[in-house]
Amino acid sequence: MPATATRKTFAVLVLIPVVVALALSAFAWPAARIAPRDLPIGVAGPATAPLEQRLTEHDGAFEVHRYASEAAARAAIEDRAVYGAVIVTPQGPELLTASAASPVVAGLLREAVTAQAPAGTPMKVTDVVPTPAGDPRGSAFGASLFPLILAGAASGVLVTVLGLRRTRAAIALTGAAALAGIVGAALGHSWLGALTGDWWAEAGVLALTVLAIGATLAGLAALLGKPGLGLGALLMILVGNPFSGVASAPELLPAPAGALGQWLPPGAGGSALRSVAFFDGGGAGGPLLVLAVWAVAGLAAALLLGGRRDRAASAQAPTPVPEQAPVG
Repeated sequence: MPATATRKTFAVLVLIPVVVALALSAFAWPAARIAPRDLPIGVAGPATAPLEQRLTEHDGAFEVHRYASEAAARAAIEDRAVYGAVIVTPQGPELLTASAASPVVAGLLREAVTAQAPAGTPMKVTDVVPTPAGDPRGSAFGASLFPLILAGAASGVLVTVLGLRRTRAAIALTGAAALAGIVGAALGHSWLGALTGDWWAEAGVLALTVLAIGATLAGLAALLGKPGLGLGALLMILVGNPFSGVASAPELLPAPAGALGQWLPPGAGGSALRSVAFFDGGGAGGPLLVLAVWAVAGLAAALLLGGRRDRAASAQAPTPVPEQAPVG
């Protein structure tokens, strides 16, 4: 077997197991280590000190916020400052949850708070912001992220492979993202009923998410060439998707996965979409800023560097020698 063929065979034998190990680690590790980590939860009412103490006994599990009244606690849930709150009343404790923020967290809070209640004490549970009737378990919402990542990645790859540069690349990326956002809102809101917020706000968040991902891949390709596409796909699919926390919550993922995922477009897009779809935009400011930074940086790289590599290749190409006409 020639030496070149041997090296290629060896490369395949080594790279495939490495890719499998990376993929399984990225996807399985966060899922296998789901647990509350500084999960924001509120308490309100008289004599909350014993409850706070019991909650803080779970080392690092809950981040307890105290509120003056039930109304203040409800407002904090609707603003996405906390995932739920325990209201201490003379009739007994009441748990406020928001399954729209995360069905997994809502169930976890029911179990944890019920376990902390005195034996025989009834626990009233109120879902302040429930999941929509069209998606009661939040399954459709949790499954919506990966298609967005694929759409964004596909737009970045196509722009690069088709040789679109500078302004044409920016127009193609922006136009494709806008259309993807409209299609996504039509399916998720109008057809499935999994989204229940302002239709155009949802379409805008979906479009910005696709644009941030696509522009990042195109920008990395403009900067590094085609290897930039691989780097961008690795960042968005193998890191951004499993670290997003869309199917559970960022605070349930092991460190630093949860925090890192919110700084990448998939996680920021999922958080922003949840905010506009169920919470009237509460808590959407930070995620939208993250998406905008990625989108602007990617478009800037595509606009400013899009033709640089082509010019460099042309400059290095040998100048053809003109043929001389035969004499005589």
